[in-house]
Amino acid sequence: MNTNAAADQFQGIEPLRPWAITRSARLKNLLRSLVFAFVAFVVTLVTPLANIDGWAFAFLLVNVAWVVGQTARLGAKERRDAVLRVVLTSLAVLAFVPWLSIFLTVLLKGYTAIYPGYFFSDMRTSTPEDEFNIGGAGHAIVGSLIMVAIATVITLPLGILSGIYLTEVRGRMTFLVRFIVQSMAGVPSVVAGLFIFTTVVQLMGKYSGIAGGLALAVLMLPTVSRTAEEVLKLVPDDLRSAGYALGARQWRTAIMVVLPTVKSGLITAGILGVARVIGETAPLLLTSLNTNGFVWNPVGGTVASLPTYIFSMFMYGTEYSTSRAWTGSLVLLALVFGFFVLARRLGATATQKAQTDSRKAKKLKKKS
Repeated sequence: MNTNAAADQFQGIEPLRPWAITRSARLKNLLRSLVFAFVAFVVTLVTPLANIDGWAFAFLLVNVAWVVGQTARLGAKERRDAVLRVVLTSLAVLAFVPWLSIFLTVLLKGYTAIYPGYFFSDMRTSTPEDEFNIGGAGHAIVGSLIMVAIATVITLPLGILSGIYLTEVRGRMTFLVRFIVQSMAGVPSVVAGLFIFTTVVQLMGKYSGIAGGLALAVLMLPTVSRTAEEVLKLVPDDLRSAGYALGARQWRTAIMVVLPTVKSGLITAGILGVARVIGETAPLLLTSLNTNGFVWNPVGGTVASLPTYIFSMFMYGTEYSTSRAWTGSLVLLALVFGFFVLARRLGATATQKAQTDSRKAKKLKKKS
């Protein structure tokens, strides 16, 4: 009774977090940053520093000077720690700036050619020099999805099986399988395209979507395999031991216990592999080439894709064709971003589920 009364007494009390930044301190930091930004802008006006690079350097110097002034009364270690904190934060922001610059550039230059029919039209009855309300990249989007689907159907089972072999079976060929997977991760995309060109394209006598899918599968396999291996490592050994204790063999435990536990993580592995290869251009130029219309048959001939569509539009070099290429880049970037967001959400779900299963297994073990 005393224990329950004490628990009820402290039930609504939240623990203190002295390390958390208060709202007033956060507002003060924001105002100080705005003042420093204005001071850095003034510095670029009266000094040889110019453009965004000069402003960023001046902003860093102003921040360092302020930190040194604030920590002048402190010891050498405290002063060094404060200065390094500012420098490391600035370097982290600097590493983020190129990605943000790429995203903003593609967004600002790519939205001009977007209209409702852009995602459903092709370029059979239009040219790159036509107005933006004619033609589109629907055929390229369909072609990319077809070839990525082919690569996924081939790669996902092979990647999961290799992950199972490396984590569950651990046979004599474990070192060789891991070595091959790691070596394939470093293969240039153009080499994968040349390999499929010499083994599939020349054998069939024509370019095709199936050849493009095979080239993407070569590049996709290492990502899926390594991600599946890491996901399978999250499964607690207690679950495997429980399956063995019930009389199940290793293969049945892997299929009935291990794989269902990390189902979301394996889906994440496939999505990461898709995001890895959907923007590849070099292997598709050697295997599927490009076309101006919709092609639904992967073995019927050349198939368009977003990377080859972008490449062909840039090759024209005119104003309208370049704008269409930027729009295709924006669509491709949106697809990749969507895949990564989906993979991250599924990955978080898989990790939480694995941790929950681990806690349940520990509780059952204690009760037994």
